[in-house]
Amino acid sequence: MDMLNQLFGDLLLPPAAGDAVTLVQLMTALGLCCVLMVIIGFVYQRTHRGTLYTQDFVHALIVMGVVVTAVIMGIGQSPVAAFGIFAAFSIIRFRRALPQTRDVAFIFLAMAIGVACGAHQYALAVLTTLLVSIIVVALATLNLFAPVRPSHLLRLRVPPEVDFDAAFADVFHRFLDRIHLQSVESVQAGMLTELRYAVRLRADARPHDLVLALQQANGNNRVILTTAVFDGDGGADDD
Repeated sequence: MDMLNQLFGDLLLPPAAGDAVTLVQLMTALGLCCVLMVIIGFVYQRTHRGTLYTQDFVHALIVMGVVVTAVIMGIGQSPVAAFGIFAAFSIIRFRRALPQTRDVAFIFLAMAIGVACGAHQYALAVLTTLLVSIIVVALATLNLFAPVRPSHLLRLRVPPEVDFDAAFADVFHRFLDRIHLQSVESVQAGMLTELRYAVRLRADARPHDLVLALQQANGNNRVILTTAVFDGDGGADDD
């Protein structure tokens, strides 16, 4: 019994002030952090709804959590070491643009788990992982806080002599409840004018019907309707 108490004490209890971290404590903290970060990686993968998913970002999250754990354990009770590591990290800059805002949250989550494991706050690390995972899965599954109706980007090409405000007024009134003219551009050596709108469909309107109505009113010239908010990307590709 005494041997078991000593073993689990070494595994779960932080070292006393001034004591060096034992190999068992080091492996426990790093191993637990790695397991928790793998769970976070699976949650990120399963709930990712954008088009720019990258495997290396998940790998970076896992490695980041483990490295932060090692850094926190290396600092220990030494203010000098803490200041030196802080100075070293201050020169590091992110070299990769994050495609989604939620990626920033996962980076902070990886750092928080790493700090908790490095400080031997294992219950905090486990509970944080479970709670945040449940929240992320719930948000993704229930699609909470999604737009009430999808917003779209509309591109039209019309002859220069067409009064587009009057030509499409009836179609816009039937299918759209919000419209904003973003740009007017001359294309094809001035033979056509390209109009770009930010629009929102009415609740009972279908994109296909809108496109057909605009083509009929526009003499079958080019009409492009793209989704402005799609799968959490916050924008649509524009060719």
